[in-house]
Amino acid sequence: MKQWDQLTREQIRHFQNFRLRKFIREQVQPYSPYYKEILKEAGPINTVEDLQKLPFTSKSELLPTADNPKQSKDFLLQPDPDKLRRKPSTICKALLMGKQRVQRQLRREYQPLLLTSTTGRSADPVAFLHTAHDIRNLCIAGGRIIELGNVQPGERVANLFPYAPHLAYWLAHYAAQEHLLFSIGTGGGKLLGTTGNLDLLEKIDPAILVGMPTFLYHLLRQGVEEGRHLPSLRCIAFGGEKVAPGTRRKLATMAKALGAETISTLATYGFTEAKMAFPECATPVGEETTGYHLYPDLGVVEIIDPETGEVLPEGQAGEIVFTPLNSRGTLVLRYRTGDLVEGGLVHERCPRCGRNVPRLVGRISRVSGIQSMRLHKIKGTLVDFNEIEHVLDDVQAIGTWQIELRKINDDPLELDTVWLRATLSRSADPDSTRKLLNIRLLQAAELRPNRIEFCSEAEMRKLQGLGTALKEERIVDHRTISQPNQPKLTPAPNPRRRNRRSSAQVNQL
Repeated sequence: MKQWDQLTREQIRHFQNFRLRKFIREQVQPYSPYYKEILKEAGPINTVEDLQKLPFTSKSELLPTADNPKQSKDFLLQPDPDKLRRKPSTICKALLMGKQRVQRQLRREYQPLLLTSTTGRSADPVAFLHTAHDIRNLCIAGGRIIELGNVQPGERVANLFPYAPHLAYWLAHYAAQEHLLFSIGTGGGKLLGTTGNLDLLEKIDPAILVGMPTFLYHLLRQGVEEGRHLPSLRCIAFGGEKVAPGTRRKLATMAKALGAETISTLATYGFTEAKMAFPECATPVGEETTGYHLYPDLGVVEIIDPETGEVLPEGQAGEIVFTPLNSRGTLVLRYRTGDLVEGGLVHERCPRCGRNVPRLVGRISRVSGIQSMRLHKIKGTLVDFNEIEHVLDDVQAIGTWQIELRKINDDPLELDTVWLRATLSRSADPDSTRKLLNIRLLQAAELRPNRIEFCSEAEMRKLQGLGTALKEERIVDHRTISQPNQPKLTPAPNPRRRNRRSSAQVNQL
């Protein structure tokens, strides 16, 4: 087989059909409590197109219910240990390799070793379990991010994600391990604080910084104010949050003030349920990005109409749906991410790096979650907060920011109020910046804040929960009642949903 990034479109589909067929027949059908009956009713899944026989899986199916408080465990592959040992293939392997070696291989394939979790912004957190097989996939997927970042042997990586059961931290860890790169995890701001992070970065002089955009901004800004020096820095990689072009430009400017000569950026799109993240190729600041490069040998991505569920043609905007091809532990089929991609899915060769893999192009908008606040009625107007974020990130006069939604006098029957707080660059004039922000927000979203306040970096860190929250809070809703006629952003419960209980314990293997 050719390298993962050099297959033709026909070769990709042929390989995906083969791996999907094998995956469903040998892993999901016999070992998944949740999908066993669904697959029996759907009939044979032989091709990627046959996935359309299956219902979608959404966050609601993973959440606990009164009848099944451990609902997410039904998505864990759970082979019966006795049946697994009696399989002809297992017996043959035991004769050739020895019983102990085969038992160890089975534990590596099915025994959960690592837990990652959703952040719980839109609903209760959901745990996803990884086996050693999945950790190997983490290494592979992470290694490909290193490749697209053009990281060279001997360069050092600083992993600034928080220490947490969070996919971004572990993916960055295993990415460096796969390419034998020196990597140090600082835990973000919670453990060492901003000053401690800067002290450590100056000592190791990394070429690559990996972290959440909000924390990286705080870190580099303080580094500039303190006259720090990071001369080897050449690439900043983002995860955990989306990042606007304006934020990239601001970070690149600060990196150059820290001694970096040239800076490229690389954003990733990932989610816990995929157990991996998909990267852009490293892009010089100011140039257009070419989309998120997918791994066609590890998963299938469909783009659907979020209203009808119909699979859309290439290049058409829609919702991202993901199915793994080589997963163990906890897995979901046809998972509705609730994320909309503007340019859809394309298959032509990447014009920047030349890799021949499917790509997600255009902005991706997270539409699920009260904290994400993608769409909301404010003062009677439906506001798209995806657009608001891009507007604010593109204003050079401000740094980090937070929008707070309240009711007048905190009275639930009163009108909505919108407060915007932001840090102000040293050269910016407060009055003219307020006018500019009002104009930009009015043009983009017909929104005029009731109050615009400028605060210090320390105050903003506290407001956003930097160093205490897993993800910094840039949009918070302190209204005491929900809005009437608010669009429903999470998918409706699956009509074919079933409550099932686990019947086998994987740790008996």
